[in-house]
Amino acid sequence: MRKERLIVPVVVGLALVWAVAQYAASLLFEREMVRTLADLEARGELVVEREDVERGWLSSSGRVLIAPLLGDGWQLALTYTARHGVLSTRLDGEIEPFLGPERQRLFGDALPSSAPRWHARYQTLGGSFKGSVGLAPFLIRQGQRELDFQGGQATFGGEYGDWWLRARLKPLRLTDGVVSLEAGPGSLESRYAYTAGAHHFTQHDLLRLERAAWRQQDLELDASDLLYRSRMELDDSELRIHGELQLGELVAAEQVLLTGRLEAQLSRLHAEALRTLLSRLREEVMTGGSDTPTPRELIARLEPEFKALLRDSPRLDIATVDLDSPMLGLSAQGEGALIFDPRRLDELSVARLDDPAEQARWRTRLDGDFVWREVPTVVALWLGLPLDTQELAVDVVRGKVRVNGRPLPPLWR
Repeated sequence: MRKERLIVPVVVGLALVWAVAQYAASLLFEREMVRTLADLEARGELVVEREDVERGWLSSSGRVLIAPLLGDGWQLALTYTARHGVLSTRLDGEIEPFLGPERQRLFGDALPSSAPRWHARYQTLGGSFKGSVGLAPFLIRQGQRELDFQGGQATFGGEYGDWWLRARLKPLRLTDGVVSLEAGPGSLESRYAYTAGAHHFTQHDLLRLERAAWRQQDLELDASDLLYRSRMELDDSELRIHGELQLGELVAAEQVLLTGRLEAQLSRLHAEALRTLLSRLREEVMTGGSDTPTPRELIARLEPEFKALLRDSPRLDIATVDLDSPMLGLSAQGEGALIFDPRRLDELSVARLDDPAEQARWRTRLDGDFVWREVPTVVALWLGLPLDTQELAVDVVRGKVRVNGRPLPPLWR
């Protein structure tokens, strides 16, 4: 009898423990959802909203809308249904891209294909998240134009403050009469790590394209082993953007037209000024309502914030130029730097940069130098230099370019 008397309180206790754990799991999921979406929006370039949200102990659902802060060219809607468990939450839903201010559905309207579905799992205790989405093949024909996409797969995941994405895309082919472009297969690897509110962040991206081919009546180009690697870092003092482009071979008429790599970095963009600019930009756009300012009006209103970005003397470092053209018998190897002079910024206007006179004033703020080694003879001839010139020293002084101590001659006669 004693054992039987214990069964009821044990069962009730276990039920209470399960209910509390289930409730805690749903609360933790909601907390992580709110924090992640808030930090995604904190980057500054996106507007993130949630609608049709239903929260529950056993399941939750809703719709996340992502759109660019400026413009109305696209919107991304992610529907989700979350089934909460004590140890993990399973999610699935659809990805619905919309195009243009009319919000035309990409899948179903523009493309004869259903919206891709995504699946994921959130671990309650560790706070980790991992999911995937499949892209179905589709074929679009419009007159002589045809787009043939063979599909792909993407996986994503991470935890609060550290997210990653890996995508593998099969080849696609675009044709318009006798002109065609074929690209792929390709891949994208991206990682984004940040502190709360995206006050600091680092983003790494690696894009690979195994092959690209352009065909038209009198021209055939084939590129292989294309790679673009970038790193963007925002810390207490500056924003730095580093990029590297590698080209295996670009072939024309069965000869190598171009091969090599380029590497450059833009640095010393004032970090706090960037945060202020993004905050003011969001304020202007979100409070504008139906009277949203035009890009020119925005630039004029935010002129002080744009100029503040430049107060630490931004610098462009061209770390590596290593290009070779066996077909043309030309090559370029060198490096250099270009620096902006931030003194007397009140004399410059960002809003009038489309005026040639204003552009000339900005060019006077540029100083730098570049070295080109093993100069081809034809380049020396073109610049009016001695034919035995082995190295070019390109100097930029207040926007004026000099080559080996001489003013740069007109390049087009």
